[in-house]
Amino acid sequence: MNRIQDYFERISLSKFIIYLVLIAWASTTILPLLWITNNSFRTTADIVNQPFAFPDSFNLVNYREARTRINVLNSYKNSIIMSGTTVVLVLLLGGMAAYVLARFEFKGKAVIDTLLVIGLMIPAFVTVVPVYELLISLDLVNTYLALILPHTAGNLVFATMLLTAYMSSLSKEIEEAALLDGANRWQIFRLVFVPMSRPVFATVGIFTFLWSYNDLFSALIYVPQQRVQPVTVLLSQVSTQYGTDLGLQATAVVVTVIPVLIVYLILQQQIIKGLTQGAVKG
Repeated sequence: MNRIQDYFERISLSKFIIYLVLIAWASTTILPLLWITNNSFRTTADIVNQPFAFPDSFNLVNYREARTRINVLNSYKNSIIMSGTTVVLVLLLGGMAAYVLARFEFKGKAVIDTLLVIGLMIPAFVTVVPVYELLISLDLVNTYLALILPHTAGNLVFATMLLTAYMSSLSKEIEEAALLDGANRWQIFRLVFVPMSRPVFATVGIFTFLWSYNDLFSALIYVPQQRVQPVTVLLSQVSTQYGTDLGLQATAVVVTVIPVLIVYLILQQQIIKGLTQGAVKG
């Protein structure tokens, strides 16, 4: 008790206000999530009659319904395949491009840097029609590639710029030592730059996965068939097709949001480390 009193005596008014604002903001995020999770274990009648009550028992009927009626496992599989492949391609292509931009001087490099900045300014919605026409001409609509390729292209600019800023700050002496030892450029990239840039690679990978996983707009257009739809489309369909089943809707929200939240909570230190080191060293 004395330690708590000592802590409050040492804390300044400004810090107290900051903590109060952060607690209030966190409550607006955490409390709705807890409420949705609580309702996922209840029936529609219970939710309507007592929307803020706790369930008498943890009833898993809604989760069984989510597995059988709306085939949530298939949607999970689609999301993991498409988002996971996107992350691999973005890290591979973005990492190699960043290594070249960070360590080589060549004609047109300034133009490429300018184009990367311009690429960040182009809204994704502007590219929907031409990308959709391209996918139709290549017969890729309703396939995994219909989302993998646009997501890879959309995230590649951000990944390349962040990785380039980080790799530019790495010591040139290490690279020169590897060259003297007989390593080629691919070996230097794979065995030196990738391990040394692990925090920023983790940051880019996490953001790419989250952006790809949460992209509902592209999924509704490029993969309208149910067999390849990701879990975000499933959530959208549940809200329209099962609008009266509040318990099933709450369950769909939980199964969509919770995995992403768990990934972020586990890897949040990597995200912060990669962003802060990249900002300081870039």
